[in-house]
Amino acid sequence: MEIKQEPHLRQKSSVKWVWITATVVLCALFTFVLIPGVAAQGKPEAQAHNYFSTIQSVFDFIVRNYVEEVDPKTLFEGAMNGMFGALEDPYSTFLTESDMKDLTDTTQGSFGGVGLNITQSVGPRPDGKPRYVEVVSPIEDTPGWRAGINPGDFISEIDGVGTETLTMDEVLSRLRGTPGESVRLVIKRGERMEFPLTITRAIIEVPTVKYAMIGDTGYLKLITFTPMTVERARDAINEFKSKNYKNIVLDLRNNYGGRLDSAIDVANLFLEGGLVVRTRSRIPSENREFNARRSAVVAANIPIVVLINRGSASASEIVAGALKDRSRAYLVGENTFGKGSVQQVYPLSGVGFKITTARYFTPSDVNIDKIGIPPDREIKFPEFTEEDADRMNKLINANAIPQFAERNQRATAAQIDAFARTLAAEYGLDISLLRRLIRNELNRTTIAPVYDLEYDIQLQEALNILRSGNYQNLMQNARTLKALQEEAQAS
Repeated sequence: MEIKQEPHLRQKSSVKWVWITATVVLCALFTFVLIPGVAAQGKPEAQAHNYFSTIQSVFDFIVRNYVEEVDPKTLFEGAMNGMFGALEDPYSTFLTESDMKDLTDTTQGSFGGVGLNITQSVGPRPDGKPRYVEVVSPIEDTPGWRAGINPGDFISEIDGVGTETLTMDEVLSRLRGTPGESVRLVIKRGERMEFPLTITRAIIEVPTVKYAMIGDTGYLKLITFTPMTVERARDAINEFKSKNYKNIVLDLRNNYGGRLDSAIDVANLFLEGGLVVRTRSRIPSENREFNARRSAVVAANIPIVVLINRGSASASEIVAGALKDRSRAYLVGENTFGKGSVQQVYPLSGVGFKITTARYFTPSDVNIDKIGIPPDREIKFPEFTEEDADRMNKLINANAIPQFAERNQRATAAQIDAFARTLAAEYGLDISLLRRLIRNELNRTTIAPVYDLEYDIQLQEALNILRSGNYQNLMQNARTLKALQEEAQAS
């Protein structure tokens, strides 16, 4: 017998079948998505295969079924950023086409920018403060350095946009750009200081080495580690030899690192054989030991003091750690940054990624990641009180020093001193600090001096140690990083 349905019943039936069909499709999809959960009981290789299959199916489903047309590139980059973000490692990142170009520019030694090495926390800051971009170190003789930006400063705004809302890629794209064009930053320093800076981008040529004789001491400053660093350092040491140097100050302050092979080659200049650094990884090929050659350029009887601070990171920590653990140098300054991992860059079709593949360990078998290297003798620059910070803030915002420098581009030492005394009387700040700020402003259009003995109390202390005749006793009492770590754990 034929059964006829009323029109409204047929409509309800159609709706019912639509819902049934949709439910079946969704159940099939969710069943497929849940497969990795079941496979989690199996081998890691099987888990990875099933997860990959699921991602591929969901990617295809979104492209075909999302309510609006989606650019597959957008989904791809979102998925890649999500994967690397899940690692919670600031040094492992997906690299877009522009990122890869920036990386190539940096490797080749020049790019348009302001000259700042920066970092940004992956998640919320533990102190509850906004997720601003932090300056690890400015590159010397660049617009950022000449503007007076310091390690530890925060960039809270770039061209009116708060950096807490930006990704690191977006920050870099805003800081870098066409040389000659300006970028406006807002800098936060400490708890109370905040001021704007307008910086003109320039061609940033990655510098490597500066050096000079200070009496009978060879002063060697390594700014970063590139393929040319070891040859430039060797040239400096040969210059010191020609002038009968008696000791060396190796300055690694604000050196953010660079190439691992360059750090090892630099350590070779000071060590007669033996371990420089070892790397450890779950990948067998990344488990390696790097040893110095038995042909040090600096004789074993030449005393060495190494200067470090919180801007010393990565490759510079490898050199400092090796010289300390091998009892070859005495460390002066402040605790280093603490980057104890090794990254590799892998290119894909136009894009790529940078990923941590190993951690490095000093000769005494210590990894300093997120810990840093403590100096044998801590010397800190005086910190601003709240009153000093307020006074400095007023001075910066008054623009008095740039105006003086513009009017007196060839100011004599007497003119600098007289103006510094005027500012000291008006703002109540230390006169030696003011003289340094004035000189830095005057040096904006010139090459900065190799060193500043008047203000640099860490360099002063290094020279005092080398000239005191007490160097050998200090070295005998210096402890390896392993010994220091064990003492800290026991206390």
